[in-house]
Amino acid sequence: MWSLSVFDDLEELSQQAALRVADHVRQVPDSLLCLASGATPSRTYSLLVEREAREPGLFGRARAIKLDEWGGLARSDPASCEEHLVRSLVHPLGMRERYVAFDGSADCFEAECDRVARWLGANGPIEFAILGLGVNGHIGFNEPAARLMPHAHVARLSPESLGHAMVKNSPVQPTCGLTLGIADLLQARRVLLLVSGANKRGPLTTLLAGMITTQLPASLLLAHANLEVLCDREAAA
Repeated sequence: MWSLSVFDDLEELSQQAALRVADHVRQVPDSLLCLASGATPSRTYSLLVEREAREPGLFGRARAIKLDEWGGLARSDPASCEEHLVRSLVHPLGMRERYVAFDGSADCFEAECDRVARWLGANGPIEFAILGLGVNGHIGFNEPAARLMPHAHVARLSPESLGHAMVKNSPVQPTCGLTLGIADLLQARRVLLLVSGANKRGPLTTLLAGMITTQLPASLLLAHANLEVLCDREAAA
């Protein structure tokens, strides 16, 4: 089953998302969280850091796995997903030793994906996935295609992804994407899909039409037993 909740703005959406994540971690302290990067979840992450400050140790056993990464970008690159997640959440919550991530500067991207896939196979499944919706309906770097890969893999990036604000003006351009697969996300115990802004109105409208297709990878999440879609009014309009 899936549900939809519409909030006035990104702040209210983020408050509710953070509340759901914190409540879940209280119930399952060693939860494996799957973390997307980008503008939409950023405020949710800062609210989780604030909550940890009020409740020291709340995330003391929680683990995290990064959803995806730009292939060809160093971990320290300001445009990398790594830089965003470590700075905004992983480091403030003291999760560095309990955090697994794709390395966008790895010598062999296929081997890097195999490493992450093996780790998830031994330590998963994901307990709680925090995801965003791409402007073309992608999830992570699972791009629209005739067929989708089930597990961690190297992805060919769409023009929409290459035009993402994170890398659009970066001096180093990504050559590919490294991402968890749709099956990895469908095996999660719980999935939270955060959608904000007028530019997400089109893919959200298509998603809510309810047809499942690999041309809109996010639509496969509709088959999940516990999916919550949280959006703001700009996206829902």
